This record gives sequence, C-alpha cells and structure tokens, in this order.
Amino acid sequence: MLPIHTADQVRAADAAAMAGLPEGELMLRAAQGLAQVLREELSGRPSSALLLVGPGNNGGDALYAGAMLAADGVSVMAWRASDSCHMGGWEAYVDAGGREVDRVGARGLLGSVGIVVDGVYGVGARAGLPEAVAAVASACRESAARVVAVDMPSGLEADSCVVAADAFAAARTVSFGTYKRCQFLEPARSRCGEVTLIDIGLDPAAAGVVAWERADVAAAWPYPDATSDKYARGVVGVDTGSPDYPGAGVLSTLGAVYAGAGMVRSLGAAAVFEAVARILPNVVRADGRVQAWLAGSGWGSHHEGRVAELLETGLPIVVDADGLSQMPTGVKRGDVLMTPHAGELARLLELERSAVTADPIAAVRSAVKRYGTTVLLKGATQYVSGPSDDRVHVAVPGPAWTAQAGSGDVLAGICATLLAAGLPPIDAAVCGASIQAMTAAAHPGPYPPQDLARMLPDTIAGLR
Repeated sequence: MLPIHTADQVRAADAAAMAGLPEGELMLRAAQGLAQVLREELSGRPSSALLLVGPGNNGGDALYAGAMLAADGVSVMAWRASDSCHMGGWEAYVDAGGREVDRVGARGLLGSVGIVVDGVYGVGARAGLPEAVAAVASACRESAARVVAVDMPSGLEADSCVVAADAFAAARTVSFGTYKRCQFLEPARSRCGEVTLIDIGLDPAAAGVVAWERADVAAAWPYPDATSDKYARGVVGVDTGSPDYPGAGVLSTLGAVYAGAGMVRSLGAAAVFEAVARILPNVVRADGRVQAWLAGSGWGSHHEGRVAELLETGLPIVVDADGLSQMPTGVKRGDVLMTPHAGELARLLELERSAVTADPIAAVRSAVKRYGTTVLLKGATQYVSGPSDDRVHVAVPGPAWTAQAGSGDVLAGICATLLAAGLPPIDAAVCGASIQAMTAAAHPGPYPPQDLARMLPDTIAGLR
C-alpha cells in the first residue's frame, strides 16, 4: 500500500529532515531526482526545456534541476511567474547558462521545447492560478506541451480532490518524499498524469490514507486450495432486485458468481430468481446455509424492514442502494458493509451532495462514525474505511467507462462473495472495488457491467 500524506505532515517531515542536514541538502536531493526524471523525459524529444518558476521551494527545485540540465548541454529557458523566486536556485541556474524569457516568450516556446517544467506552486498553495499563470497553463493544454509538474500541478490543492478549471495538466508529476492526496483522488488525479516518487529521506508521520496496488489485492484475495469446498469458498445469500427492477438482482448475482462464490442462493422475489436462473443455472433457490448476505440493490419501494431482519442474523452483510435507506445509525458492526455512491452518502449524512464530492475522505469517516459500519464510497475514486481501521483505503483505479447503470450492483455482488469467503470487511470492499476496476482497465471500452462481470475470472486468475 502506498502512504498518502497531508500537506501539514509533509511540511513537518521536511522541517524534521532539514534540522539534521546541511543547509540546502534537502532541496539538492529533490533537484537531483527531478533532473534525472527530466533527462528521461527528454529522451527522444528536442533537447530543450522551459521552466515555469514560482516563488517557493518548488521553483527552487526546478531552477536547480534546470541548472543541472544546462550543465548537460540542454537548452533551458525559464519564466519567473512571480515577483520573487528562490535566489540561490536562480543564481545557480544563470551560472550554468540558463536563460530567462518573459511570459510572451514562454508561450511562444510551448510548441517547440521538449518539456515544460511546472514549478510555480507547491503543497502550500490554494486551488486556482493568477490570471497570467492561468493563461500559460491554458496554452500548455492547447499546444499539447509535455508538462512535468514539480510535486503537484500548480492550481491544485495538495489535500483535495477538487480541480480548479485553470490548473495545469501534467503528463508526469514528480513527488518528493511521499505521496499527496491530489495525486490519487479524482478528479485531481487526472491532472497529475504518471506520478513518480523521489526518496529524499523524509520520515513522515503515519498516513491516514493509503492507496492499494495490484500486489496488495493479489496478497489479500481468497484463493481456493486443494482442501477447499463450496462452503470454504463461501455461500452468498442474495436478496436483491424486485418485480420492478429484476435486472439489479441479475447483475448483483452475476458479480457474486463470477467473483468465485462457492454457492449463491437467490432468496429474493420469485420473479428475480426466474430471471437469474435463465442465465445462471448454478444459482439455487432453496433455503440453507448462508455465510454472507447481499441486500438492497433494485428493491425500489419493496422489502420494508428487510435490512433489520438480516442484521438480526448476525451474519456479514453488504447493504446497497435501496437498502441503505433502511440502515439504522449506531449499528457498530464492521462486518456490515454499506456501498453508497456520493448522492446516497449525502442523504445518509444529511448533507448536500457537493459536500461529499468536495471532501469524500471526511464524508466516509463521518459515515463510519455515525453508523458504526464499514463504508465503501463508490465513484471515480473509491474509498473504504471501517471501525476496525481509522485509515481511509483507496482502491486501485479504473477507467471512466465503468460509470454505467448496474456497475454498482455487480460490485455489491463481488464484495458479498469476498465477505462470505472470510475476508475482513475492509479488504473485501477494497478488493471488490479494485478487481472490477482492474477488469475494466484490461478491457477498455463501453462494455456493459454484465459483460465485465463475466471477465472477472480472467483478472482474478491473473493476479498471481
């Protein structure tokens, strides 16, 4: 898992590191790492770079790295985007043969230089850009210039997923010491491009947010072995769909089956089972042993009081969609997994939807505190937290193609299978969200959720 730190944690780690190092050593390490990335970026491109330099340490990093490139024979130009800059970096840059251009000159170079280095603002900045800088950022986007951001694209906020319209869009972001939230949380993440971490010797406090990688999913996934039977793999009881919305019952059952459930019992409306049985003859209707429940998807106005009944069984349960409105506060059970999207979570917390999308991490934590359950917030970035772990876990991301009706139903089925197999609730939620995203990434395009569900086994088998 990749630790993601706040701006305050980064600043504290910077200060602690600098206290034990010669003056300027930390910036030198950052500049050396940045310069090496820029050399890689220039391979196969024109041997020239344009630096966009702001007033802080990010600008200093860019200037020292630019001086190193100039010493290599690269043609380097710099536009000072503010009235001040890091003077030690500027002197080193000029001494190495770097040249200065004004804003007009900088814009004129965008179509010809090999790379543009965005060193205008760093982790302490607020969202948005001054007009002159915003105009250059816009020109970079229009010219398709290859932008490399120093720590984060200027115009973003380090701790926020929110994107100011005028922010830079980087093809690559070089992050120093640790990762920042904007580099992982959509829609800000899309402005960061590929993120490269440079180790400069920081030792930040424990991260409150962690991002899962493919290897983490592979390590957590419940693979069967020679001793496994259908009960070891998990029996899922599914009560989803209704006569009005039978498709939700079909889709959630597809997710459970193709995620590898040992057995699925379709125990909702008879009309739903009839639709399920036509395409999944391995799903049974009979009552019997159940190791985790899935409820809520496609209920509509039916099934009043059903969530309370299922909570009384004491079994792990995934509560999705219409079932969420039946959830009582103060459940205090981590094995209950709620799977809202932003609008549903806003209703659960009695907030405006914009409050959830502006700070999803805080919203997820509030839901965990209010309901006492594990919560998976669905969306372009998917967040999980629960009472057993105060961190927020970010699932492996996928393409925007998955934003289709029914994707959440399939996801709920996947998560129920993983709960039935015995995974801890947070792991079940993150693995479920991640495997669906990874499957979509491996099959780009507008595949409907029922087709992606059938592709899950290939992704799961390929994890190892």
